[in-house]
Amino acid sequence: MKIIITKLAQKEFNDAKAFYEIEQSGLGARFEKVIKQALLRIKQFPTTWPFERGEVRRHLVHKFPYKILYSIQKGQIVILAFSHFHRNPDYWIDKK
Repeated sequence: MKIIITKLAQKEFNDAKAFYEIEQSGLGARFEKVIKQALLRIKQFPTTWPFERGEVRRHLVHKFPYKILYSIQKGQIVILAFSHFHRNPDYWIDKK
């Protein structure tokens, strides 16, 4: 299945990566690597992770306080958000 990343999710990823890189040199690259590994697992096993809300599933990211919110639409995996655990859990609903 093909993975599509929404503009909101891409911005969240870019912002998080930049933040981690500012915090510690190389941490942004480690964040990116962990996210890429998570996306690969989602692509390989898209129906494995539990539902967050409606048809939106969540995959918890290892080593970072993030979850990837995604849905399967027309044979594609649509990444809706890279959500930090401390954000309002429903912030992404009206922005997809």
